Amino acid sequence: METVYVVKGMTCGHCVGSVTQEISALPGVEGVDVALETGKVTVKSEAALTEDAVREAVDEAGYELVGVSE
Repeated sequence: METVYVVKGMTCGHCVGSVTQEISALPGVEGVDVALETGKVTVKSEAALTEDAVREAVDEAGYELVGVSE
């Protein structure tokens, strides 16, 4: 399953690394791809993740989850 989220506040490679690390730690996550320019974070997972779980991971990294991308 692949879901694209929009994250606000990332400005550099360190930001990308922090968000990737926190989301990757969620159960069932198989891959995370962050597009710094757009703030879009593509998450590949075994099953659907709750938006709350992803929001908590992004918050832990110090950024804001705006929502799911259309």
